[in-house]
Amino acid sequence: MSRFYDDLAPLYHLIHEDWPASVRTQGEQLASLIGTGWPGGRRLLDVSCGIGTQAIGLALQGYDVTASDLSAGAVVRAREEAHRWGVGLAVSACDMRRAHAHHGGGFDVVLSCDNSLPHLLSDDDILIALRQMFDCLVDGGGCVVSVRDYARETRGRHLVKPYGVRLEAGKRYLLFQVWDFDGDDFYDFTFFFVEEDLASGAVATHAMRSRYYALSVERVCALMREAGFENVHRAQTAFYQPVIAATKPGPRR
Repeated sequence: MSRFYDDLAPLYHLIHEDWPASVRTQGEQLASLIGTGWPGGRRLLDVSCGIGTQAIGLALQGYDVTASDLSAGAVVRAREEAHRWGVGLAVSACDMRRAHAHHGGGFDVVLSCDNSLPHLLSDDDILIALRQMFDCLVDGGGCVVSVRDYARETRGRHLVKPYGVRLEAGKRYLLFQVWDFDGDDFYDFTFFFVEEDLASGAVATHAMRSRYYALSVERVCALMREAGFENVHRAQTAFYQPVIAATKPGPRR
């Protein structure tokens, strides 16, 4: 998984039609959710920050954001992007299953977005990560997770998931994924970036491979409850994929 995101890091922004707009929009949407659920909370931890899409967006909203990711390549890019955006962002490499050991506690909200949690391929590993996130929080703090709605996805092999065409710096990129399910609960996928130089006509193909655990939103909710969270629910938000919100028991400090 870390190699997948190391290879993806230089191209990650192309997943979005307009990455700067996504940074701002997702920051605004998550800030609205956080402000409603845990008003006054300012100290945030993003345990799967990637190149910084949500972490930078929330820093732009005035939050004090600490961020980490398993991928060293993504961490380097997130630092560069935070500098480019002019926001303070403490970023480091960390497996979310060691979040508390690495970051300690005292956070008002911990988040993991962009379907990162299902990269962990067993309930046991997901529970380890969720319990680490739980331990990072103050009493009454919040946990925010976004995942793909796998209940709506067709199972099978050779499933093509198009992302579209992007134009950047004289090049055209065609993006798509190919999914191959292994039963109902797991699938391997390849993310293809076909890069065409519009001046010379030269073409290069980048292919990154990884695996996902296609667990349902309901299963994620059940695991969050097992990890100790309460008020676990699918949040009503305009975010681009389902968001699950939950709270660590106890009065907020």
